[in-house]
Amino acid sequence: MLIDTYGRAATDLRVSLTDRCNLRCTYCMPEEGLQWLAKPDLLTDDEIVRLVRIAVTALGVTEVRFTGGEPLLRPGLVSIVERCAALLPRPRLSLTTNGIGLERTAHALAAAGLDRVNVSLDTLRPDVFHTLTRRKRHQDVLDGLAAARAAGLTPVKVNAVLMPGLNADEAPDLLAWAVGNDYELRFIEQMPLDAQHGWKRDGMITAEDILASLRTRFRLTPEGGDERGSAPAERWLVDGGPARVGVIASVTRPFCAACDRTRLTADGQIRTCLFAREESDLRGVLRSGAPDEEIADFWRRATWGKKAGSGLDDPAFLQPRRPMSAIGG
Repeated sequence: MLIDTYGRAATDLRVSLTDRCNLRCTYCMPEEGLQWLAKPDLLTDDEIVRLVRIAVTALGVTEVRFTGGEPLLRPGLVSIVERCAALLPRPRLSLTTNGIGLERTAHALAAAGLDRVNVSLDTLRPDVFHTLTRRKRHQDVLDGLAAARAAGLTPVKVNAVLMPGLNADEAPDLLAWAVGNDYELRFIEQMPLDAQHGWKRDGMITAEDILASLRTRFRLTPEGGDERGSAPAERWLVDGGPARVGVIASVTRPFCAACDRTRLTADGQIRTCLFAREESDLRGVLRSGAPDEEIADFWRRATWGKKAGSGLDDPAFLQPRRPMSAIGG
């Protein structure tokens, strides 16, 4: 298995399929976009499936999430999902997306074997969506969410980031809308992963801010006691349930001690932490002609050196060189 020196086992693999995106969210990248990876640098469909197979059959991975950039921009996405769903043992397969294009692909992805989706939506107001993403695609996201629900990609989870002066007041409205549409809402603290390196701790909306806002309209009851295990979201029952809401407080309530994730970038680099400044070149090993066991051993060694935590609470913390779009969620 993928074990580190602190005894944590990485069973959850995040696979970035592309660094490209069709939105320009202010907390992620500049309006003009970024310099995308060259096609020869990207893992091919066959390489992705081979690495997922090694992870699942030799390294103990049980969950695979496809991310980006925007993974729906990957031409071979449906085929990749279908081939990974055919692996034995079969991993649980999910997708993190901005929802644009999901309306036309949700049923094909479900038929291919995708189990569920996480869709990013930070606001219910089209004008605020335009300000945040610099694109007028709000209705496309809503349509994509409805299509995912209709295709059975459930639970459909909605990820929202609150930004001061833009959508900070929308937490109760977002939750009421999510409950009414049978979506599971998760608020995520803004993280220092923007390409502009403009994140400031004293300017972010914290988990406590979010919960205080939600409690002005809803009764929240902690779900499952104080222990959340390796799950990134702390969850609450809404007005007694069954609806739930989650908060991922990577900055103010880190969950590093129970982290079970390993990451593979679109260009084949292993990242042991979302905030790591070091990577291990798995693509180079793969393309050197190495057999599966040598690839697995390289991955094990990379995982063994995983640090105890993200370092976000260290005054000397430095953001990763890559922004979120180039890392994968």
